[in-house]
Formats: sequence, structure tokens, C-alpha cells
Amino acid sequence: MPRNVDDAGARRNRGRRAAWVLVLSLVGMPWASWAQAPSPPSTQSLSQDGVTLKVTPMPRVPGAATWDFKVVLETHSQALVDDLTRTATLVTDDGRSLKPTAWSGSGPGGHHREGVLHFTMPEPQPGAFELRISRAGESKARVFRWTR
Repeated sequence: MPRNVDDAGARRNRGRRAAWVLVLSLVGMPWASWAQAPSPPSTQSLSQDGVTLKVTPMPRVPGAATWDFKVVLETHSQALVDDLTRTATLVTDDGRSLKPTAWSGSGPGGHHREGVLHFTMPEPQPGAFELRISRAGESKARVFRWTR
């Protein structure tokens, strides 16, 4: 009978070890994929002449027709009437220059505007890129740069 007790204890220990291996592998899985995935590009902000622009590239979706950028304009001193489909340009590291295909967001006027600029997805996708936004009355374009 002592032998059966030892066998039962050994089975119980094997079961506990298997359970811990399963738990640890499940806990570690999200961290493993996080460590391997490139980090998403971060929001950049530039302030000039009383107007702040914040730009965030949205994650690129495989097979998507557009590449989108969230844009926020804020001020306390003037009406924001920018037509970003005319004044924004996406420039890739291999020299391609793309104009936006659309703006989805708030219309001209007011002190706060927010929306998304849509560009045709460049193929091949660039390793580095910049979004240039020109504003009336400013001597040079504001430039937001990212690398993958």
C-alpha cells in the first residue's frame, strides 16, 4: 500500500507541474508577441504661432487601401480654416510624395479641429516617412518624422 501512496503523490506532482507549465506559457505568450512586434509610431506635437498640431500615424492594416493619420489642431487665438487635403504631403524614405485622398473630421472654423487624413497606401511600404503640413502665414511646413 505505501507504493500506491507514492504513485498517487507522483501523479499529483506531475499534474501540478503540467498545470504550471500551461499557466506560465499562457502568461508569457502576450509578452513574447509584444517583444517581437514593432512598436506603433507615436504621436508628435509641434506648436508655432499659437497653433498646436498633433499627428498620430494609425497602424497600417495589411491589405488596406488607405494609410490614415489622426490630426488635431488647437489654438486660442484664431479660427482654424486649414484645408489639409491641399496643404499636407506624405513623403516616403524613397522619395515618393503623396497627397491626401480625403479628410474625415471637423470642418473649417473654431479653435479645435480633429480628424483623419487618408492617403493611398504606398507600395512598397516605407521604412521611414514624414508628414509635411503647410499653414497659411507660416514661412515653412511643419514636419513630423517617423521610422518603423
